[in-house]
Amino acid sequence: MSIARFSPFELLLLKSRSQVDTATLLLLAWVLVHRQHVSEGQRRRRLAQVTAQFRHGHELGPVMSIAHSQDLQAIQLAAEVVRKECGKERSLSVIHQAITVATDDGELSLANHYILRFFADLLSVAPTTLNTLFKELTGTPLASPEDPSRDTYWQTHDPDYHARKARDAAAAEQQQQQANARAEQQQREKEQRHHQKQQKQQEKQQEKQRRQEEARQAREQAQQRQQEQERQRQREQAEREQQRSRQQDSQQQRSSYQEERRNNHSRQQRASPPPPDRTTRALSILGLNPGATRIEVRHAYRRMAQLHHPDRYYSESEQQVALASARFQRIKNAYDYLMQTY
Repeated sequence: MSIARFSPFELLLLKSRSQVDTATLLLLAWVLVHRQHVSEGQRRRRLAQVTAQFRHGHELGPVMSIAHSQDLQAIQLAAEVVRKECGKERSLSVIHQAITVATDDGELSLANHYILRFFADLLSVAPTTLNTLFKELTGTPLASPEDPSRDTYWQTHDPDYHARKARDAAAAEQQQQQANARAEQQQREKEQRHHQKQQKQQEKQQEKQRRQEEARQAREQAQQRQQEQERQRQREQAEREQQRSRQQDSQQQRSSYQEERRNNHSRQQRASPPPPDRTTRALSILGLNPGATRIEVRHAYRRMAQLHHPDRYYSESEQQVALASARFQRIKNAYDYLMQTY
């Protein structure tokens, strides 16, 4: 399980050498934070004195922080640990320590009055036993706690209670009247803002409609321009197609004329054939036998040119490049010669 899932008090219990001592420590710290007119330093020193024999093995600061935060889940967990682990003698010892830290100055706060009774009930200590212990330690009996929810409690402890209560009621009524007046003013302002908002919305709606109309007209104009541009492109494309067709016809005518000239030249060359020994050497350079056709000569030249082109030897020595150039020149001369004679 990840450490991040444990509460601060659960982490203290996991690190503690004695979980029951750590739990008792938190309960006593809970009593100390409810002491009146006591500084924080005094609380820590008193807690250290009372728990000097404890074997928890950790600092008191984290425990006091948990007690100050009034973490009821941590206090409940501490109470369960104490109830489970404490026997009768240890239970009386815990009650003894709680009474001690709660009554050092001779006064028992109302909160600690209830906390002591909670401890006694938690540890199965009878009320009579609690009263006896309290009287032995303080010299006075443990009286029943006063109920701060009753008027008699405040009449005794605060004579100005009723007058202050009346003043508070009058102030509350005045505040209520002021709040009502502010609410009415806010309502009027709200209605005025609502009216202004409606007017602005109407103006925005009208402005939106005007912009939409302008945008529609702009789209229509753009569509018209686009259609006109498209028609212009189509006309230009048709003209280019016609011009290309004319160029192709002209090129075909020139090609036919040039082919005819080559055929006539070939026929003239064949009318007076060169000596057969030169033709044989040219065919041998291209790797052909005598009697090869014009198409075979062309194919052989392409193959030999690809194999012996000087660019294929650019990474070799200068001598290799020179030999390749001479070889390629012989191949080209043989090809040119054969194409003229065939």
